Amino acid sequence: MDRTIAEVARELGIDPGMLRVWVKDERRRVVAAEVVGDTPLEPAERAELLRLRRQVGELEKDNAFLVKASAYFAAMQKPSRGSS
Repeated sequence: MDRTIAEVARELGIDPGMLRVWVKDERRRVVAAEVVGDTPLEPAERAELLRLRRQVGELEKDNAFLVKASAYFAAMQKPSRGSS
């Protein structure tokens, strides 16, 4: 059954213009994948990709913190002048 963007937007309670942008973006994504002989990601794959990207971002922040903490504690371990 073919429905218009306006009908679907009304049913979902969202702005038709926003839905139109999403549809256009999705069509562009599908065409771009087909051009390179690829298949577009399924919704579950896309969700997993987003989750993994967020996780990588958090791990990068954690790693940067640990590098700074390591440098701080390494500096604290150096003997101060005049001691011994």
